[in-house]
Amino acid sequence: MTESARSEIRAALRQLLPILFAALPFGMVYGAIAIGAGLTLWQTLGFSATVYAGASQLAALQLIGIGAPVWSVLLAVVALNFRHVLYSASVGRHLTRFSAPQKAAAFFLLVDPMFGAAEARASGQKLTKTFYFAYGLVLYFGWLAATLVGALFGALIEDPLAYGLDFILPVYFLTLLMTFRARSQFYPVALASAATSILVYLTIGPPWHVTIGGVAGVFLAAVARPAARPTGEGVDA
Repeated sequence: MTESARSEIRAALRQLLPILFAALPFGMVYGAIAIGAGLTLWQTLGFSATVYAGASQLAALQLIGIGAPVWSVLLAVVALNFRHVLYSASVGRHLTRFSAPQKAAAFFLLVDPMFGAAEARASGQKLTKTFYFAYGLVLYFGWLAATLVGALFGALIEDPLAYGLDFILPVYFLTLLMTFRARSQFYPVALASAATSILVYLTIGPPWHVTIGGVAGVFLAAVARPAARPTGEGVDA
């Protein structure tokens, strides 16, 4: 392994470490709840390994617990995870050196923290395969390990919210968001997305506020971008 690759791995792990402290307890909570809901150990681990989306996994368990029909469970999972389509469109611009199988693996690993880390990294330098997969794979297997621990020893976690763990991830994402504040139209887009999300949350309710708020921000960015160009500026070839 070259020194450059080792440097990329170290950079990825430095960024990931605080996220692991916040994410792993939620993986344990999911594992405990899944076992409590009647899933077997292998079903619990398989759900984490294939869906790999904490909020969606917990929402699905809640719906299953109240006897909701399968279509309702699937709809909730799709609604919560639809933002990942937007993530893929954004991060995909930085994966030009990735082969097709590597892109498929990269998109599978593209959960919320991975998106934030990838965009932040790409804003200042090249997003390398080594950085991306070091971050993504450690986070993925960390989530599986947390699921296993929760499934086996879930009774040890009584109330993770009492430690403020639910507040760590929002603060982390707000910090990542503000690293892009120098970009053109940042504040109008962010405010439009936030306002739309709040409005949808108060009217339609979750989980649609996540997706619709994101789409509103993308729409405003797409509409505002041509207006921001100086008159006479040509289109890149």
